[in-house]
Amino acid sequence: MGKPAVSSERPAGLTPGLPAPLGARWTGDGVNFAIYSAHADRIDVCLFDPVTGEDIGRYPLDGRSGPVHHAFLPASLARPGTHYGLRAHGPFAPAAGHRFNPRRLLVDPRAQALSGELRHAAALDDDPPDGPLELDTAPFVPRSIVVADDFDWRGDCAPAVPWRDTVVYELHVKGFTQRHPGVPEAWRGKYLGLTVPSVIAHLKALGVTAVELLPCQAFASEPFLLQRGLVNYWGYNPVAWSAPATQYAVEDAVSEFRQMVRALHAAGIEVILDVVFNHTAESGGNGFRPIAPRTGLGPPPLL
Repeated sequence: MGKPAVSSERPAGLTPGLPAPLGARWTGDGVNFAIYSAHADRIDVCLFDPVTGEDIGRYPLDGRSGPVHHAFLPASLARPGTHYGLRAHGPFAPAAGHRFNPRRLLVDPRAQALSGELRHAAALDDDPPDGPLELDTAPFVPRSIVVADDFDWRGDCAPAVPWRDTVVYELHVKGFTQRHPGVPEAWRGKYLGLTVPSVIAHLKALGVTAVELLPCQAFASEPFLLQRGLVNYWGYNPVAWSAPATQYAVEDAVSEFRQMVRALHAAGIEVILDVVFNHTAESGGNGFRPIAPRTGLGPPPLL
């Protein structure tokens, strides 16, 4: 995979953009990128071909408003469906809490959709014996995707049930629908499974006024699970807080998540999300440290 240089010539239509909202926002004419980093010297947005995965362009977010780096890319460069990642330039001083390295492709923390999965590899380790700090990590991390805010909510709004009347049912999207006989087979274990009338009727019959969904934001499986041929079932290992997990989608996680919310709201059922904010899938200060396959039993090594 080639490494396009950041051009010193500004493409037509590329402007400093705006510092808000954070993330990637489609305006109809292009995409405004705004990324918070108080200590980065520069942040580049890196665009990828969604089919080949090829790195097709890098553009500096050279607008700066305090800690926010921003730029507007015209529709000729970025639009809904564009795959992108971030590369941050700055000090590499782990003792001071700084680990900037432009060879690391970063997920936009405000990404609304992701493509691909995290692949644990030595290149993601910040303290390796063979120097993978020099390796580009793009082959191993998900791509962020620009999402258009054009979903037809059909006048949807949250039911706003008073707390005194609220009955919360906690459920796991996959576990609740995986073997439900009323759910079409293709929708079992998926967001769309919660839109099926018989599923909603069951919740209503129980007197449920709100479902609390166990984590369904994009998440990754821990290395000690993967080494045993297992995966993280519960989702408490997030990668991006605003991107629906693709594991529960038939085709389009964002659209299907919205359809699920719209259907539950239409039935008078509120949706509460269980979100993990106290840690992410980085696995520690050294990054995604890989674990060699183990022989024998016993407790997993500490991460």
